[in-house]
Amino acid sequence: MPRFRVRSSVEKGTFVDTTPYRKLLRKFKSLKKEHGMVLHVLGAPGTGKSTNIYMALEEARLKVLDIEPKLSENSTNSGKVYSEFLKSLMVQTGSSSKQEVFKRFSEFDAVLFADRFQDADKFHPKNLGFSSWTQRAGWRSAPFYILCIRDYLKYRKEFQNSNLIFQTVWRIKFRGRKYDAFTDLGLLSLLLVKILGMLFETVEISYSEEETVKIVKNHVDAPESEIRELIKKYGCRPRFICMELEG
Repeated sequence: MPRFRVRSSVEKGTFVDTTPYRKLLRKFKSLKKEHGMVLHVLGAPGTGKSTNIYMALEEARLKVLDIEPKLSENSTNSGKVYSEFLKSLMVQTGSSSKQEVFKRFSEFDAVLFADRFQDADKFHPKNLGFSSWTQRAGWRSAPFYILCIRDYLKYRKEFQNSNLIFQTVWRIKFRGRKYDAFTDLGLLSLLLVKILGMLFETVEISYSEEETVKIVKNHVDAPESEIRELIKKYGCRPRFICMELEG
C-alpha cells in the first residue's frame, strides 16, 4: 500500500483543510437531519478521497455502517458478484432478507461504501475487493450497477429512510493501462459524471494548485518550485507527487 494513500483518520495531524473537504463536511453534517440521500464522492486517483471521507465522517460525528463485502476470488459475472454482495450485507447487518438489510440501513446516519468495500482484500486477503473485480471485469461489470439500480428502485421506500455514501470509482483496464472511468477518459468521463450528478448528489475531490502545494509540503520537505514542476507532470494529485519526491 503506498505510503500516502490514507485509509482512515490516523494521519489527521498531516491533514490539510481544503475547499472540497469543506463541501464534503457540509454534506455529511446535513445527514444528521436528512434522509434518502445518495452521495457519490468522486476524484482522480491520488487525490485522497478516502482521507477526506474518513476525516469528514469523524468531524461530523456520524454513526456509520462501513460496508465490507466478502467476495470470493473465483467471482466472475455480475450476477454472481451481486448475489455474494447481498449475502455479505445480510451477514453484516444480521438480516434474513435483502429487504430487511435495506430497512436496517436506517439505523445509521449513513451507510458507507468506501475503502473496506473497494479494497476488501487489503483488510482480509481472502476477500476479493470490489475495485479488483471491476478492474478485472472491465466494461463487463456494468450489469452489476444495473442490478443495484434495480433494487434501489424496487425498495425505494426502505432507502428513503437511509443515507448512502459511495467512494465512487469505476476501474477499467485498457491496452495494459488502468483507468478510472469517472476521471481518466476525457469527454466520456465528463458525460458519466454529468449523468451521475443528475441522478444523485456528488462531491468531487479536486484541488487547486495552491492547495496541492500545501498538502504536499505538509508531508514532504521539498522546494515549492519542485512541487509545481511535478504538478505539471501529474496534475493536482498529491499522493503521486509525494511518492516521486520520496523516491
